[in-house]
Amino acid sequence: MAIIVIAEDEFLLADLLASFLEDEGHEVRSAPHGVAALKLVRAHKPDLVITDFMMPLMTGLELAQEIRADLTLANIPILLVSGAQGDIGRDHPQMFNAVLDKPYDQTALLIAVGRLLSS
Repeated sequence: MAIIVIAEDEFLLADLLASFLEDEGHEVRSAPHGVAALKLVRAHKPDLVITDFMMPLMTGLELAQEIRADLTLANIPILLVSGAQGDIGRDHPQMFNAVLDKPYDQTALLIAVGRLLSS
């Protein structure tokens, strides 16, 4: 079982994603924006962070930059799940370990999560 932090401002998407991951046996903490997610990451030192790109207060890119800048957190894998901003994530491979475009399919998500948790 892994601890996973989700940063997603769309409540229904966050809830659905958390349900998928909990059904796989993971412990999930959700945040409605990057600032709250960063607090969760610092408090729980998760095995994986899954973030949207466009969120209020702090974008997914800004969240990834904050995580990478903290030596105690820098090695946590980050999965970007985004609609129109997936290409921005791909342009920053030093920030994101993987990028999934919305809408993503549950199987692709679980494969990406499994790969990131096992690396």
